[in-house]
Amino acid sequence: MHIAVWGILGSFLLGLIVSIIRHYRILVLAQVATAYIELSRNTPLLIQLFFLYFGLPRIGIVLSSEVCATLGLVFLGGSYMAESFRSGLEAISQTQQEIGLAIGLTPLQVFYYVVLPQATAVALPSFSANVIFLIKETSVFSAVALADLMYVAKDLIGLYYETDIALAMLVVAYLIMLLPISLVFSWIERRLRHAGFGNPSTLSRK
Repeated sequence: MHIAVWGILGSFLLGLIVSIIRHYRILVLAQVATAYIELSRNTPLLIQLFFLYFGLPRIGIVLSSEVCATLGLVFLGGSYMAESFRSGLEAISQTQQEIGLAIGLTPLQVFYYVVLPQATAVALPSFSANVIFLIKETSVFSAVALADLMYVAKDLIGLYYETDIALAMLVVAYLIMLLPISLVFSWIERRLRHAGFGNPSTLSRK
């Protein structure tokens, strides 16, 4: 589970950086960011893990299973988080940013105090879906010798030949992990919407 936590945190950070590069169309880097997103989103996590775990040692770079799993999750999740952040950034009207500059804020302060909080609120439902998606993707970690839930379930099936029970336990385990996360995100979203914060229709009129 700690790999999923670090992977998701890394995905948020990478996604924010990539979304800023694309949103503000930073020369050269914007094209690199676009290529990264297309590569990441159009290749399975399993293939990415194989490249990190089996491919890199061929050029002298040997990484542990945990590092490979974390990097793979960050690489995959960063692209999804980047698109979520970008949708939030594009929901913020240019007028708000111009007002921030007019009252004496620096561009960095405008981004940090005006743009980023609202963009995050707008993108919250997408963040929730991405977090759940990434946690479910950890089911392929057994491919690089990590004992994830799927690995344990296959072991139980091999030991006791109780396939139905093992799979049912697997479903319950994922529900126990994912349902609270979904409920927490839904609660936060309702609170923000009730406060009128992060509503795209409101932001576009300001």
